[in-house]
Amino acid sequence: MHGQEVELRQTQITYPNGFTAVHPTDLTVNAGEFFSILGPSGCGKTTLLRAVSGFVSPSSGQVLIGGQDMAGIAPARRPTALIFQNLALFPLMKVWENVAFGLEARGLSKRDRRGKAAELLELVALPDQADKLPGELSGGQRQRVAIARALAVEPAVLLLDEPLSALDLKLRSHMRAELRAIQKRTGVTFIYITHDQGEALTMSDRIAVMNEGRIEQVGPGDEIYFHPRTAFAASFVGEANVLRGRIAATDGDFARIDTPLGPMRARNPRGLGASEAGLLFLRPESLRLGAGENTLTATFQRRDLEGGFANLFFSAQGQELVAQVRGEAAAPTGEATLGFDAKDALILPDGPLARTGREEVALA
Repeated sequence: MHGQEVELRQTQITYPNGFTAVHPTDLTVNAGEFFSILGPSGCGKTTLLRAVSGFVSPSSGQVLIGGQDMAGIAPARRPTALIFQNLALFPLMKVWENVAFGLEARGLSKRDRRGKAAELLELVALPDQADKLPGELSGGQRQRVAIARALAVEPAVLLLDEPLSALDLKLRSHMRAELRAIQKRTGVTFIYITHDQGEALTMSDRIAVMNEGRIEQVGPGDEIYFHPRTAFAASFVGEANVLRGRIAATDGDFARIDTPLGPMRARNPRGLGASEAGLLFLRPESLRLGAGENTLTATFQRRDLEGGFANLFFSAQGQELVAQVRGEAAAPTGEATLGFDAKDALILPDGPLARTGREEVALA
């Protein structure tokens, strides 16, 4: 098996009722890449996937796979396979028959189909499950059967639409590693749709963050997390403390921003100028107890233990702030001094935030 490049050129999808699910989009997924499209429900990510698979036709623009324009090419004739949230295994067929289902139409004999199914079940670490029915398998095993069935037709591109959403947390974590390993062994291009940032960050070579039909940022997980380009990307991927403010002065790659909690210095990657409105983003792991380059005072509210670490929640001027500390660290009482370094915070242009359930304080 081998993967192929997928390219979108000004691809737009507008439905007959006038709703635009995907605004004009340029995107290249490299051959053999594990690429995730990450975003909230309704952002257009599944629609984009269906355009690649051929189940939705672009209103304008192109979809190319392996350099070939897919216009007019039916889903069954594209070098793609699609795995949905519900795996759609045939309950009365044995596992090997499920895997080999798509091969009969290609003229393979029963013996050859059984042999191919055995190879694929070995690939997904289920060599002893061939003669069982899907109902006799665990959720994770059924997931791997669905992957084997998709790979049986030797696609160049495997499209996965939130395939782990029905699994419990521990099994999801296990299957992330399984999927990544299978992708590396086969070399097939994976395009993975998810609203779960943990999945995207764990498995992907690159991630596209999508919101309201537009791709906000594309890059490796480290870049998306540590160097977000927009307010939405910064607030959707990972937790963040957010302060609204206005730029008071700039200093090279840094700026000072006036916030309701006082002036703060932080990185200024988008080059905002004096008097411009901005949002300061600070990850909880970068906010610490004690004074720092930037210092503020807040009132301790509660401690949520997460195992190896704990989240400490504070209130300051009506703003909720979260600091992440080691699990065994003692929680403060009453008022506390909090600090962070300028290099660990960044200022981005004002813009829509992901819905995090927190309220940020507007500059008076």
